[in-house]
Order: sequence, then structure tokens, then C-alpha cells
Amino acid sequence: MIIDHIGLSVSDVEKSKAFYTKSLAPLGIAFVMEAEGWVGFGKNGKPEFWFGADGNPQRPMHVAFSAESEEQVNQFYLSATLAGGKDNGKPGIREIYHPGYYGAFVIDPDGHNIEAVFHGK
Repeated sequence: MIIDHIGLSVSDVEKSKAFYTKSLAPLGIAFVMEAEGWVGFGKNGKPEFWFGADGNPQRPMHVAFSAESEEQVNQFYLSATLAGGKDNGKPGIREIYHPGYYGAFVIDPDGHNIEAVFHGK
């Protein structure tokens, strides 16, 4: 991974925490910690994805989480939409990016475009 961690500004920390807890579980990403109003999620106890309510979210961001299979992408999409995310691209091949690119996109409670992607075998 070339990015060590990323942080988003959100409007409601608890609403976002509930959304991401459900949405990221199929990818093996879980709540790790809270510190000074920021919430961290990651794998193996290392928080790499952070959000906090440090003001109004300005421009929506795009964040893509790595998946280990097409099934994980499918489960992410299902979990995210059941948690209140809005469809922004159902799971499927997106060869416009590269052959084997399998992704799904949802809009989170603050309008951020959240993706799970599997790059093929």
C-alpha cells in the first residue's frame, strides 16, 4: 500500500462509525480506536482509515478499499447499501480501468464515493 493512512471530515461521527463498521466488515476492516474525536479503522490493529467531525465536509472524496476477491466486493456492496449507502455503481468488471478490475461503489452518509476493488487473480 502506498498510502499509510487517510482521513475524512464527516458531519456525524456516530452515523459514520455505524456505516463503516457494517460496510467494511466484509473486507476484514474493523474499528480499531478513537482518539481526540477521530475514529480509526484498519486491519491487524493498525488504523489506516480515519474520520472525524472537524467541520463540515467540503468536497466529496473517493476512497477505494482493496478486496481479496470478487465475493468480498459483492459483500461490501451489500453491507454498505444495507447500512444506508447509496448505489453509485453495482459490483462488476470495469475494463475501462484495466482487464480484471472488479469494483463496486457506494455514496456514504456525507456524499463520499466509497469503493471496494479486486484487481483480479
